[in-house]
Amino acid sequence: MRQAVLVSPRNIEFKNVEAPKAENLKAHEVLINVKRIGICGSEIHSYHGLHPATFYPVVQGHEYSAVVVAVGKDVTVCKPGDNITARPQLVCGECGPCKRGQYNVCEHLRVEAFQANGVAQDYFVTTDDRVVVLPAGMSLDYGAMIEPSAVGAHATNRTDVKDKNVVVSGAGAIGNLVAQFCKARGAKKVLITDVSDLRLAKARECGIEYTANVMEKPLKDAAKEVFGDEGYQVGFEVAGVESSVRSLMESIEKGSDIVIVAVFAKDPALSMFYLGEHELRLIGTMMYRHEDYLTAVDYVSRGIVNLEPLISNRFAFEQYDEAYKYIDENKATTMKVIIDFEKKSDIQ
Repeated sequence: MRQAVLVSPRNIEFKNVEAPKAENLKAHEVLINVKRIGICGSEIHSYHGLHPATFYPVVQGHEYSAVVVAVGKDVTVCKPGDNITARPQLVCGECGPCKRGQYNVCEHLRVEAFQANGVAQDYFVTTDDRVVVLPAGMSLDYGAMIEPSAVGAHATNRTDVKDKNVVVSGAGAIGNLVAQFCKARGAKKVLITDVSDLRLAKARECGIEYTANVMEKPLKDAAKEVFGDEGYQVGFEVAGVESSVRSLMESIEKGSDIVIVAVFAKDPALSMFYLGEHELRLIGTMMYRHEDYLTAVDYVSRGIVNLEPLISNRFAFEQYDEAYKYIDENKATTMKVIIDFEKKSDIQ
């Protein structure tokens, strides 16, 4: 079977390796035929050698949809022929966070495509506790986007957004989804900001009414225009740049919450005095838990979260490297690029 390995930064090698066999499955294992992979912003960091927790070489891919081929003898959550997705988290189940249900921050967490091999191969074995069956009629493209949707579901549960004014800084795919989940969870008004007019247009297409290009209007002024004297009480940092965090800290209402969603290539320098004097809370958010996957599938299947405008392009499996180069060359206009295992490549 085909396999794509990120051997070192900017160096993807394609290999032919033996496929896993159904007869070797353990009781709770599931053999799947991978159909779609979404390229994640964190994987872009890995591709450029900027992700702080990527171990090379590593097989690519952790946002995906697949078809079940075979199941172990004790698997009941899915059956052969089902379309599924699955969480890429490998956890110990024994540490303090795991025992209290926060396995997404397991002390020994490994994530497929970063610290463990991912799914960029024709066949893959996962475990039934991580599998989520996709509803009938949900496209495989959408199935591959449940993972980033679950990031939005989890991040917006890290604080209470109901009846509050919210700013989302960064209108890429994750920022867009965070904003959509804020609306779905009852936020009063949601303003999303970016430096790309195209990304902001995509946000409006997804139902985010209030947008601002911070290259043209500072966040403080845009927030005043949208929220008036009410201000805003929750901020989500999804841009991954120092100026974004600083702008949120300087413009949010005192005593409010800022959730840090992005992966930063470089740690920001922040004023701890300002943080203390304004009694702000900087809140981390890490991936998701199983219930976030279920919420994401539910919201996407019911049309509460709109994924279609986020799909920027599709590439064949053999064009994995070209997909990364496309993202690099079209940073301001690219939202979600999908690797389609069924797409024919023009590479000979």
